[in-house]
Amino acid sequence: SSNPVVSMFMVKCSELKPNRMLTHLDQATKRKMTPGKFITLEGIDGAGKSTQLAWIIELLQRAGLTAVVTREPGGTPLGEQLRALLLDKSITMHPETEALLMFAARREHLAKVILPALAQGRWVISDRFADASFAYQGGGRGLASDKLAVLEQWTQGALQPDLTLYFDVPEVIIDLHYCRAATWDKGDDNNLELRRETLNRGLGRRAIRDPRLLIL
Repeated sequence: SSNPVVSMFMVKCSELKPNRMLTHLDQATKRKMTPGKFITLEGIDGAGKSTQLAWIIELLQRAGLTAVVTREPGGTPLGEQLRALLLDKSITMHPETEALLMFAARREHLAKVILPALAQGRWVISDRFADASFAYQGGGRGLASDKLAVLEQWTQGALQPDLTLYFDVPEVIIDLHYCRAATWDKGDDNNLELRRETLNRGLGRRAIRDPRLLIL
C-alpha cells in the first residue's frame, strides 16, 4: 500500500506473537482455536484515526479476515449510554467519577464484545481503549497513574492490545481542527492547555515505555 500508516501496520502485524490475552480459557480450548488480534487506535480527535481505520479495515478484508470495529467509550448498549453521560457538557463530575464510569463501560465492552470476538478468531479494532484513560483522565484531568493502573488491572487483568497505533500530530493541526469544529467532545476539552497536557503527559509518556504502542 502507498499509505505509510497501513504499510507500518502490515509490518507490525507480521511481528505479532501468538495471542496470550485469553487467559480465562483452558489450554485444551486454546489449542482448538486460532484467536484473533486486538488492535487499538489512539489520538486526539482530528488526528486522523477515522481515515486510517477505514484503510485498515479494507486491508484486513482483502486478507480474508473478519474484523469487529468498535469504540470507547461505548461499544455496547450500556457503554453507549455511559458515553452519552460522560460527554454531556451539562453534567459536571469529579475526575475520579469520570474514570470509574470509563472503566465500567470498558469492563462491559470486554465482556460483551472484545473477548467473545477474539475467542471466535475475529480481529477487533477499537477506536480508543485503556490508553485513552491514561491520556484524558491521567494527563488531562490530573489523576494519579497508579490509581488508573489499579482500575486497569481490576478491569482487564493482564489483557492488553496486541498493537496500538498512536496518532501523534502537531499541536497546530489540533488547534486548526478545534477552531473549525462547531462543537467539542467533553473528552477532547477545548481548553488548549488541557489538550497539550493530554498529549504530552498521557499517551506520549505511556507510548515511550510500551513497545506495543506505535507512535505515528
